[in-house]
Amino acid sequence: MLIRDAAVYGSAHTDIRCERGAITECGSDLRPTAGEEVIDAGGRWLVPGLHDHHLHIRSLAARARSVLVGPDRIRGAHALATRLREAALGEAGQGWIRAVDYHDDVAGAIDRWALDRMRVGRPVRVQHRSGALWILDSAACTLLDVDDCPLPGIERDAGGRATGRLWRMDTWLRDRLGTLPPDPSPISTAAAARGITGFTDATPDLTRPEVGTLAASVLDNRIVQRVHCMAEPDIEDPKVDRFRLGPTKILLDDTGLPDLEEFAGRLRRLHNAGRSAAVHCVTRVQLILTMAALDLAGVRPGDRIEHGAIIPDDVLDWLRRNDIPVVTQPHLLIERGEQYARDIPAGDRPDLWRLGSLLAAGVGVAAGTDAPFGDPDPWAVVRACLDRGPDRPGEALSPATALSLFFGSPARPHVPRTIATGHPADLTLLRVRPEEFTDVMKSTADCDAAPVSATIVAGRPVYRTGV
Repeated sequence: MLIRDAAVYGSAHTDIRCERGAITECGSDLRPTAGEEVIDAGGRWLVPGLHDHHLHIRSLAARARSVLVGPDRIRGAHALATRLREAALGEAGQGWIRAVDYHDDVAGAIDRWALDRMRVGRPVRVQHRSGALWILDSAACTLLDVDDCPLPGIERDAGGRATGRLWRMDTWLRDRLGTLPPDPSPISTAAAARGITGFTDATPDLTRPEVGTLAASVLDNRIVQRVHCMAEPDIEDPKVDRFRLGPTKILLDDTGLPDLEEFAGRLRRLHNAGRSAAVHCVTRVQLILTMAALDLAGVRPGDRIEHGAIIPDDVLDWLRRNDIPVVTQPHLLIERGEQYARDIPAGDRPDLWRLGSLLAAGVGVAAGTDAPFGDPDPWAVVRACLDRGPDRPGEALSPATALSLFFGSPARPHVPRTIATGHPADLTLLRVRPEEFTDVMKSTADCDAAPVSATIVAGRPVYRTGV
């Protein structure tokens, strides 16, 4: 394939030739060869293919068959009950009701008995927007034997009764349900239309079969992007083209933080096994503990901070010196603005979802959507970077800098890729010229549309329009 007359990101070249999945020639006035597919870019901006550095593919695919019960849609117990009952009337009135996006702003800290009072008529499981909690009604608890399960993630009241609230038990729940994984084709298709050429799946504790299923989806092209999958060190790489294993995800919760020496020991074992660590840090204490543990264990290239929701000013130098990037989700500051305004102490707000100050301090930054817990559209993330509020002008980024947060490779997410000979032919052709990009990103007239003309993975167009 030959792409001609493009404004190539970071280059004076205008033409790019792709063969066997790689960029084989960069220049100007390149001539097409016999049988070569030609894309005439017409001066539009050709950039490295966008890589979503943090999302959850299976959960995002399952969202399509879930009931959305977030505070942006409903408020109050009566509205929640109505929404669940309406869902129960569909699909021939059989099977589970799976609801997602719940937050306490809807109807408080609900439990099994609150769901029982709603009389849905089918087993119900509700996922909290944080991703840390599932709430089950009594019918669901009975089907899954929750009352007799001894695992510590099952919350119990003062009398020892299971409340139906399950903390960080996604793997256990998936195993008990035994449901088939949802088809990822629709999310792959939607992502291709948004210019995404790769995903890093950040789902914790994936089992060997789950990793195998994800790799199979890449193999049979139900997922057309590259997939970099976080996994435990005992999981072997399936050796599938466009699929690789990445760092090991480590979840931290303030209510059950590990001992420092224990945490450092786990990091050492990961590093000795050849794996880096991707540590979930959404609070100040989680970040400080991670820093202390890495100081003891040593830093391995590829170690990274996921989210970095709260980063104090005095740790910026440590992050820079250790070359540890922050993989952040800037759009959550907007999507959860009401919650943060109420729940985040005033003293923490300057440290909330940093952007410009991280880059100014020399800290590596990359972006992910955290879908389905955030909007899966990378362009919503880019637009969220442009305005961080009147009190934080230094945190805002230019549109081009914001977009570059998606240019990194899976192994070095904070280092934007270049378009050069020998590099993988993963490219995104925008429908605008570079000089038009800022105005398009700041415009509110077309804010729901992705400015993408073509998406190319391994030299093969997976999305095309208008070229």
